Amino acid sequence: MEPASMIDTIRKKHIKFIVVTGGVCSSIGKGVLVASIGVLLKKAGYSVAVVKWDPYLNVDPGTMSPLVHGEVFVTQDGAETDLDLGHYERLIGINVGRNSSVSSGQIYQEVLTAEREGKFLGKCIQLVPHVVNATKQRLLNFALDQEADFVLLEIGGTVGDIEGEVFLEAVRQLRIELGKPHLMHCHLSYVPLLSWTGEVKTKPTQHSVSELKKAGLVPDALFLRADCDLDGHVVDKVSMMCGIDKNFIFRVLTYDPLYRLFIELDQQQVCKRIQEYFGYTLQRTADLSDWKAFIAAIDKSTAPLRIGLIAKYVGSNDPYISVIDAIRSAGYAVGYKATVVVIEAEKLEQGGYDADTPTWKELKRLDGIVMPGGFDNRGIEGKIFAARWAREHNIPYFGLCLGLQVMLIEYARSVLQLKDANSTEFDDSIKYPVVNLTSQQQRVTHKGGTMRLGSFPCVIQKDTKAYQAYKQEMVWERHRHRYELNNDYRQAFEQAGVCFSGVYKDRDLIEIAELNDHTFMLGVQFHPEFQSSPLQIHPLFKAFMKAAIAGNRPSPIRGG
Repeated sequence: MEPASMIDTIRKKHIKFIVVTGGVCSSIGKGVLVASIGVLLKKAGYSVAVVKWDPYLNVDPGTMSPLVHGEVFVTQDGAETDLDLGHYERLIGINVGRNSSVSSGQIYQEVLTAEREGKFLGKCIQLVPHVVNATKQRLLNFALDQEADFVLLEIGGTVGDIEGEVFLEAVRQLRIELGKPHLMHCHLSYVPLLSWTGEVKTKPTQHSVSELKKAGLVPDALFLRADCDLDGHVVDKVSMMCGIDKNFIFRVLTYDPLYRLFIELDQQQVCKRIQEYFGYTLQRTADLSDWKAFIAAIDKSTAPLRIGLIAKYVGSNDPYISVIDAIRSAGYAVGYKATVVVIEAEKLEQGGYDADTPTWKELKRLDGIVMPGGFDNRGIEGKIFAARWAREHNIPYFGLCLGLQVMLIEYARSVLQLKDANSTEFDDSIKYPVVNLTSQQQRVTHKGGTMRLGSFPCVIQKDTKAYQAYKQEMVWERHRHRYELNNDYRQAFEQAGVCFSGVYKDRDLIEIAELNDHTFMLGVQFHPEFQSSPLQIHPLFKAFMKAAIAGNRPSPIRGG
């Protein structure tokens, strides 16, 4: 369909677009704001779809280190995406797909491939119009495919970044083509408090809006991100200096838990103003009763619980954000306040097993251990030590992806007496490769997007801890890995007390393993954290948390 016809169809279907940009600095919470707007609209009875444009040249973040870009989120259809898509799914309560994640790399790849195939008929290929047109086409196709009342678009990066200029130009053109009744531009900007003067400064926001004006855009709404409340004087000043109606200027403060933001934005009439902007005569109100109930449960959850996260990516870019959210939400669901204690795997290696070090003392105080996913061999022996401690001292253990493999490697070494047991990911010359590449993965030469990705079915065996948690025989879970349990060792594990309670039957691959004689030592080959949300806790996280509560009593070993 031609772009002009697509725009006419979108108008006839009354599809509305809300674009969110960010200013002053990165990491101010554009994804959370988009999710918050999505929550309000969905709770008001509208259908919502979300897409993110990322200006980096990577085709997707799958080959980037979590320390560089944060967690890689995996969609149901197998796309490796930015962590903000996880916010959309968890908070709004929708499933996003690969078309919700667009990078500059994807757009340039599409345009250059078309040029090589001769589709431009000898023209000189330029950012404008060719790259901009391809970007707009992606959004229009997405909107028509989703057929939602509202399409929310987050533009990654910060206004003023060179690499984001193409995206801003695409929005500028769409605004003209669609017309005001169909596109609303919201800008999130940081308002700092200078501690040495005690003053709030709006100048960075003014400069950020000026950058937008240079790109031909004036925001319709301004969201002021701040750590302290902003009085009416600040709003009046920003309204005058930026040329934005003060009724469309909102405060976005720091809340703990962040879910209070939904309530606060609703009290500022964000949902009402959005409907007002788009000309809705019969305006709906957002029913946030379930979120209010969840916040009340958080407030009542005061009993402490210490859950260890045995991490190899220790930094400030949220490499484990879905796991941490899943742990905390599961704790609230059972009436406990879970404190996530990050244990650096490499530090557990210092001094050997059960060493007299601060890290080991911290490990021994835990009520439960979560072993998250990861790649390569850095810190792997420390992870194996932590799995051994959990097994020997009956500490609840939940292994995610690599966490399953670590659990089985440790069991093979300690119980099966296969001292050299390991994964071929860490040592391809080992005598006992209990974890290895599948035959399909052995043929892979490219790294990007070639793992086992997306949702796969898992058949659950009855009379197991996994079945007690799920209460069903078939589930679908999301994967992101290359290595699997080597079936040559499967019988030996089973004879020694390992129950393989979940299997991907089409390829006879192990999905879930649990120890028969342990309170709760269970590992999964998939990533259940991607399908756990505050209002719908994943069954395995809840089961793990209940096991941690059952063992939450003073003991000499755990320093109670």
